[in-house]
Amino acid sequence: MAQSIPESVRALLRPSAASLEPYDPAFTPSRINLSANENTYGLPKDVHRKLVDALASVPTNRYPDPMSGELREAIAAWHGVAPEQVCVGNGGDELLFNLFLAFGGSGHVMVNVPPTFSVYRLYAELVETQVKDVPRDPETFEVDMGALLEAARTANLVVVTSPNNPTGNLLSVEDAARLCEACPGVVLMDEAYMEFASAEDTAEPLLARYDNLVVLHTFSKAFCLAGCRVGYVLSSPGVIGALAAVRQPYSVSVLDQTAAQVLAQERDALASTIATIRSERERLSSGLAALDGVTVWPSAANFLLVRLPDAHQVRCTLRDEYSILVRDFSQAPGLRDCLRITVGTPEENDAVIAAVSQILERSRA
Repeated sequence: MAQSIPESVRALLRPSAASLEPYDPAFTPSRINLSANENTYGLPKDVHRKLVDALASVPTNRYPDPMSGELREAIAAWHGVAPEQVCVGNGGDELLFNLFLAFGGSGHVMVNVPPTFSVYRLYAELVETQVKDVPRDPETFEVDMGALLEAARTANLVVVTSPNNPTGNLLSVEDAARLCEACPGVVLMDEAYMEFASAEDTAEPLLARYDNLVVLHTFSKAFCLAGCRVGYVLSSPGVIGALAAVRQPYSVSVLDQTAAQVLAQERDALASTIATIRSERERLSSGLAALDGVTVWPSAANFLLVRLPDAHQVRCTLRDEYSILVRDFSQAPGLRDCLRITVGTPEENDAVIAAVSQILERSRA
């Protein structure tokens, strides 16, 4: 449960932080948790065993490699870039904050494309960066590229998520290239969910052409390490140097670096699970869309954005009566009556479809 900030303390905060509240993920212990876009399948048994063995041999009396050298090399080999083009962080969130710390600030402009991940605006405003919104289409949630390119021409930082959270849609590689050409600053493509899309959808091939492109990935989603907090970005050596200059030392523990190295080496073992999640995504989408009054948007991620009558109450009923936790976006701008539902196992997805169907039927009775 998030703590409140007393007014006596709030009066002492820097102006850009005074209006903030502690982050509350609205987590409730539940039988089925489909609220945080985790890989609910977990690690394959043989990979888990290798992970446990690797962690058991890690000495913890020494500080970790501050730049995660061995992990950087593994990631670089994986993505076909030089180690100098990789920066590892304590989850994608630390890397995002460092990006704003390095390239944002007073007098700088960040272009945002809502509805999207709310942390972008939070971090930008925390370091006094002006935020310019270029809203997505209210029906399809596609990006208005004309408006985005125009805004990018005077921006220090442009942030686009692909697949987008919480809407699930992609930005094409061609449009990412147009952004890099238009923006005099840095363009971040947040690809935290790209493993659930197609290989040709990533902007990574553009790294060879554009020094201002940053591509973010994480081990938290497809690779089952949400509890370890390891993310990384790929970019030009100059941008990586800037991120290294502002990062906290030793931010990625020896245990987290070791776990991520195991997953980098064993990533192919999760291919079948990822394929199953993609298949289940389509099945869950079809099952929910078949219910009266329910709209489901196409998604290239491991979650679905779903609009249904009285979504907030449906979310509460799912939690309280069925012990199923999903994410409530019904009060967020542009997302009226929307829930975000992580794609789970077949059994979890069946339970969601059945529960939502029953709730809607009762509401119509």
